[in-house]
Amino acid sequence: MPASAPRWTEKYRPRSLDEVLGNGKAVEELRQWARSWMAGSPITKAVILYGPAGTGKTSAALALAKEFDWDCIEMNASDARTAGMIQRIAGPASMSSTFSGQKRLVILDEADNLHGTADRGGAAAMLRLVRGTNQPVLLIANEYYEIEKPLRDAAKGIQFRSIRSTTIAQTLRSICKAEEIACDPDAVEMIAERAGGDLRSAVNDLQAAAEGQSRLMPEDVATAERDVKASIFKVLDVIFKGQKASDAQAASYDLDESPEDLIQWVDENLPLAYQGEDLFRGYECLARADVFLGRVSRRQNYGLWRYAGFLMTGGVQAAKAKARHGYVAFRPPGIWRRLGQSRKARGVRDSAATKIARRCHVSAALARAELMGFVGMLLKARKIAPKVAAELDLVAEEIALLIGSTPSTKKVQTIFEEAQRIREAETIEDIELAWHGTSQRPLEHASAASEPMKPSKTNGPGKVRAGAERTMAEPSGALPVTKAARGEEKQVGTPMAAKEGTRRQKSLFDF
Repeated sequence: MPASAPRWTEKYRPRSLDEVLGNGKAVEELRQWARSWMAGSPITKAVILYGPAGTGKTSAALALAKEFDWDCIEMNASDARTAGMIQRIAGPASMSSTFSGQKRLVILDEADNLHGTADRGGAAAMLRLVRGTNQPVLLIANEYYEIEKPLRDAAKGIQFRSIRSTTIAQTLRSICKAEEIACDPDAVEMIAERAGGDLRSAVNDLQAAAEGQSRLMPEDVATAERDVKASIFKVLDVIFKGQKASDAQAASYDLDESPEDLIQWVDENLPLAYQGEDLFRGYECLARADVFLGRVSRRQNYGLWRYAGFLMTGGVQAAKAKARHGYVAFRPPGIWRRLGQSRKARGVRDSAATKIARRCHVSAALARAELMGFVGMLLKARKIAPKVAAELDLVAEEIALLIGSTPSTKKVQTIFEEAQRIREAETIEDIELAWHGTSQRPLEHASAASEPMKPSKTNGPGKVRAGAERTMAEPSGALPVTKAARGEEKQVGTPMAAKEGTRRQKSLFDF
């Protein structure tokens, strides 16, 4: 493809919402949302367009701005979307309209990919922007559930589905006609089938095969079938409604889920799809699959995964006595939602257990199981609570967890503040001891060495000679040290050694 040739995906991008193909319901929902903004009473301040790649989400967003004559500000994955950048660029745009009084559409592409150093704080900043915006905000994502839940709850979700191959083929024929290229129907059908519902990829494949030619034949199409990730919901549909166990097992091969995750999906949705004896037999197969997964974990023999995989797919499929039909609203595993809600609390618990374990010289698991309750009892005692918190270096959240309260209560804040004062006093004391013990000692040695040895007037020659002999008996290069110097050094070093010894011996039971 020549470098100067325009990309057909941009050349034939839809100019209005009516030209967005394959997702008429989603387009109509988007149009109704925009009309509510124009009427002054928006349904929601933001919408999330989500669905597979190449289904027209970005095209619909840009077409919406053109159709309603809105200005638009766009940020995508190529931009650094930190909290500062979002506040600097999208923040002002979301608070004011254009000079002509028209709305300004704020578009954030790949909103499900706000991760890493380049996007630090971006999700929280986007949530604040959505809640406080005076202008319409539109988020675009491939995976809806990769967006944080508070942001999902603050916006309206509009799903774009994969485009049917017949619709893709019709679009490709229209492009060939506009480019004056005679296309063989089989060649167009081949590109459309291999696109996997991705219209953008199909247009790119057509341009790669047909550009510079006057006729497109099947042998000119060199694209292979795309490796499209199977949807978990489609796999569950095959498992619970299919007719062959081998089909259910084969469907799981294209799924980007580990057996440990897949069994959670099947376990959550089995009661929704099966009833009675079918449900009993289905859970029996699922339990046997779980046994194999446990053996994989214990023995590290991942060859057993194939037995677990077959039991949780083909086994569950074969458990039903008759074919089942009808719509089933599959849902993600509930345990994931509960774990997500308790993630912060579990992090505080593990942090407190680690600090207790380090101080008591035990494992974190033992501290979490047996010592956290004991430390909580110590923290409930008013006299020793600040000392315990200071010794373990606990923060307010950890103190609240251990005593069964909340970080904002007066009791927790009092313990935390007093513990901070104790730690600050100990830090100052350590600095003073270290300064006296290391910085002053060389000066004392030097002053003692610089003093010339003067014989005492009361001493006789023999005593002077004995002193000289003691000096000469010392190793070569050693500095003569007076008794006073020795006594001073011992006096300075004693408090440090005593304090260090006290710290080594002290434990939580000393309180």
